[in-house]
Amino acid sequence: MTAKISILGAGSWGTALAILAARNGCQTLLWGHNPQRISKLKQNRENKHYLPGINFPDKLNLSAELSEVAAFSELLLISVPSHAFKTTLLKLKPFISDKTQIAWATKGFCSETGALLDSIVTQNLFETTATAVLSGPTFAKEVAADLPTAITIASENLELANKLAILLHNPRFRAYTSTDMIGVQVGGAIKNVLAIAAGIADGLGFGANTRAALITRGLSESIRLGTQLGGQKETFMGLAGLGDLVLTCTDNQSRNRRFGLALGQGKNQAETIKEIGQEVEGIFAAKEAYFLSKKHQVEMPIIEQTYKVLYENLDPRIAVQNLLTREQKPESN
Repeated sequence: MTAKISILGAGSWGTALAILAARNGCQTLLWGHNPQRISKLKQNRENKHYLPGINFPDKLNLSAELSEVAAFSELLLISVPSHAFKTTLLKLKPFISDKTQIAWATKGFCSETGALLDSIVTQNLFETTATAVLSGPTFAKEVAADLPTAITIASENLELANKLAILLHNPRFRAYTSTDMIGVQVGGAIKNVLAIAAGIADGLGFGANTRAALITRGLSESIRLGTQLGGQKETFMGLAGLGDLVLTCTDNQSRNRRFGLALGQGKNQAETIKEIGQEVEGIFAAKEAYFLSKKHQVEMPIIEQTYKVLYENLDPRIAVQNLLTREQKPESN
């Protein structure tokens, strides 16, 4: 029997994952919340807005009905913005059972509580729901273009992790497995904030030295928060940690980095978001990460200064100066 998967979220990443699964021979159903847009995708057999020039494989179909995608497959992979994650789950709930397997490629925290997304699934679905999270250094355009990519799939359910890995793995897309869902989620959320910080520094005209220092010290902040929440330090040295962080902080395909660049150059936040035309997840994650750091008494100075730039109108130059004039201390602290 041919494997089936339903993917929720017809943005760039959800579409790229659907193309990948369908190319691998999996019967794939891609859901989007906008019926008019889904109709256009059906007609064009291409996501002209996000992934122009990439044709949909024959095994990729589309739907705007949650009931249809829930009935199509017991394995659902969610790739919606973090602020829409809980809403999507609640709308989906009437159509699924305790046998439905829920995975997500969404990176971020719950916008209401700052909780990790796995707790949102646990609190709102069934106690027995098998869950997994997919993360790593992945630009959607490169995956859709079939360029070599590696990711991490984390789940406490080994059967589900291996199932997803088999569906997505091919000679150009390598899927590793992990049991550390907390570490993978924290790494995926925090790196977007740090990409904004790296973009700001580059926008201000600071050099490669500054960028490297921000990445390295930012990784330390991710590890401090992640381990405090129960994640494993080793995870942050892997694809879902360091790999994703380096990618997002150094390449202008990253919309979080581009947003930071614009701020560093003195541009307006609202205008920049409009120009980018996609979710800038690091804006939401900065707020949640800042309050999590205070709640758990974890020192995260880069996150704190980025939060103040975004939410308290702190001048980016002053934010950088605040980081540079902090009390001298051992690097291991």
